[in-house]
Amino acid sequence: MQDYIEMINKLSVENEKKVFLLVMDGLGGLETTPGVGTELEAARTPNMDALAAEAACGLLDPIAPGFTPGSGPAHLSLFGYNPVKYAIGRGVLASAGIGFPMEKTDVAARGNFCTVDGGGIVTDRRAGRIPTSKNAELCEQLGSIEIDGVEVFVKPVMDYRCAVIFRGKGLDGRVKDTDPQQTGKPPLEAVAAAPEAELTAQLANKFVSIVAERLEGETPANYILMRGFDNVPDIPQFGDFTKMRAASIAVYPDYKGITRLIGMNVLEPGPSISDEAATLKECFDNHEYFYFHVKKTDSYGEDGNFDAKVHIIEETDAIIPTIMNLKPDVVAITGDHSTPALLKSHSWHPLPLLLWSNCCRPDGVRKFGEHACAAGGLGRMISTSLLPVMMANALKLLKFGA
Repeated sequence: MQDYIEMINKLSVENEKKVFLLVMDGLGGLETTPGVGTELEAARTPNMDALAAEAACGLLDPIAPGFTPGSGPAHLSLFGYNPVKYAIGRGVLASAGIGFPMEKTDVAARGNFCTVDGGGIVTDRRAGRIPTSKNAELCEQLGSIEIDGVEVFVKPVMDYRCAVIFRGKGLDGRVKDTDPQQTGKPPLEAVAAAPEAELTAQLANKFVSIVAERLEGETPANYILMRGFDNVPDIPQFGDFTKMRAASIAVYPDYKGITRLIGMNVLEPGPSISDEAATLKECFDNHEYFYFHVKKTDSYGEDGNFDAKVHIIEETDAIIPTIMNLKPDVVAITGDHSTPALLKSHSWHPLPLLLWSNCCRPDGVRKFGEHACAAGGLGRMISTSLLPVMMANALKLLKFGA
């Protein structure tokens, strides 16, 4: 996969043009009823359709064709980072998202409070999507934990998700997940993926045993699954190589985390899409790049709720006039990955992309949807190409070579 960061750094120039990226998490879908289309195609999106008619459209592969991405690498790719080279574990993203002050020697994992039955089988990986208030109670109930001289912090993130941070000597984040990724199976043991991580894996397994003991009798959240173990990485800062002041507008902590790690200005909107739009208006004069994230398209896809995902897409479409009234110079609308309600999970399917600017080349696409975008002039790109294409349309990249 191409890494454009060094080239962007050499060619980028400052100007006042505004670049806006709208990411509907898990946007890509599949048809569940013949003739209805995907969730995006079934949605009433007059504003996005009108924008598509003036835009260049295409498809994006977050990693490469056939690979199903997690949210972290999918977002890194959208921001121009090679997600294989700059891998960031979900635990670090979760910790950064809640503003936890991680140290370089810490190891973090993202935890899911879950439900296991009397036989130790996972019956619900998300514990019925317990509310964040209950999550905070569970974290408080777990209290202070120290294992073999290593301090363990358990902090609520949102809904059923928490961050687990191990602090001590000799820790290494190369540990495999304990989440089996499906119900009907027992949780996995933490296993070291490198000899240096053996101690961390042992600590993780001891931690899980302590959690199971302290949550015994709780319902529905009586166990914990962990994934995305990692240390804090060294990563180029977005504003340094793009020469743009970047604003991050997201409700969910993980997306605040990834943008905080790459140096964006992380704002604090209210919980609704209209609240996010209000935050965009407030910060518009002070930044040149805007990342605007909508989460529930992904959540409803994972729930298998086709109609609810359609509704969120329609709710997002309603704020497009607000965005365009701010007069951005470049607008891109896409997702980070596909989450079809049919599959109830992330998938490898490419994402629809709409790219509008005053100097784009409109291609005849008249509706923003997967099938229409497949015929668009941008063709099928890897997501890492989106940032330079957006910057080019904002006249922020110099010519390469003589």
